[in-house]
Amino acid sequence: MSSPTFVDHVQIYFTSGKGGDGIVAWRREKHVPKGGPDGGDGGRGGHIILEGDEQMWTLLDLRYRKFIKAQPGANGQGGKRTGPDGRDEVLKVPLGTTVHDSETGDFIGEVTEHGQRLILVEGGHGGKGNWHFRSASNQVPTYSAPGGMARELVAVLELKVLADVGLVGFPNAGKSTLLSVMTAAKPKIADYPFTTLVPNLGIVKYRDFLSYVMADIPGIIEGAHEGKGLGHTFLRHIERNSILLLMIAVDSPDPVQEYKTLMAELEAYNPELLDKTHLVTLTKTDLLEPKDLEKLRKKMQKKLPNEEILTISAVAGIGIEALNDRIWQALQS
Repeated sequence: MSSPTFVDHVQIYFTSGKGGDGIVAWRREKHVPKGGPDGGDGGRGGHIILEGDEQMWTLLDLRYRKFIKAQPGANGQGGKRTGPDGRDEVLKVPLGTTVHDSETGDFIGEVTEHGQRLILVEGGHGGKGNWHFRSASNQVPTYSAPGGMARELVAVLELKVLADVGLVGFPNAGKSTLLSVMTAAKPKIADYPFTTLVPNLGIVKYRDFLSYVMADIPGIIEGAHEGKGLGHTFLRHIERNSILLLMIAVDSPDPVQEYKTLMAELEAYNPELLDKTHLVTLTKTDLLEPKDLEKLRKKMQKKLPNEEILTISAVAGIGIEALNDRIWQALQS
């Protein structure tokens, strides 16, 4: 049930580069009969590095790279020359990529900004040449230090979509339609469940050349936190949204119960999601007469006194400007 071009979870075996060995060498020049030690240091082994790229939106490039190894450092040379460092393996990843140790589950780091670099696995240090070990009591050291060993890591890279506003709701709540109206994004829209199989992102323009990012998250069903429907496929992406826009269609059999189900699924997956600012919006309001819509809104407001109930019709363009203002206000608070 996932798009072949959208990948948000990969496991990779990483190996950094071994450090180059220091060497034992002696200075040999015609006019320097007692040149002494001049063995150079080994080069550092290559790191494994993740780099954020705002132009990427999937981990697809890493899907089939199960083993990634950085270049080892070169050994030192005579004349106190240090061997070249091993080439780093730099992997471009989308913003919102998190990394965990596959064996322990420990959190390693995350990439959230364009150009940000995260050293995932450090290369081995270069070994010291015998030039470093000379002393008054040991003027001809016949030993050097080996380079540091390569390091290994089996890691899980997981993408959690970064957006200012996440659209949350049951399938066919109108999320994709709203995204297509408020942004230049062109999500797939059809009248059947799970039209959206992957998160879609769009930039919403606001006044005075301001803007924010909106994400259309695949629809929730009851039991999603247990993996039903798209389950964790969509829930992980909600974690990285600043504001959640809960969307409930006016033709829902029970809008209040639908709201409660949405909130229950968020809490069951991660209780911290309830701490996020959220807005409740009735969608597809063009399906009701104005008096019936107001009656429904007041009914919901009575049963949910702590919520502000907004009303929109993305198809008819009703309430979109007011929603945009309310979202911007929430983002600034």
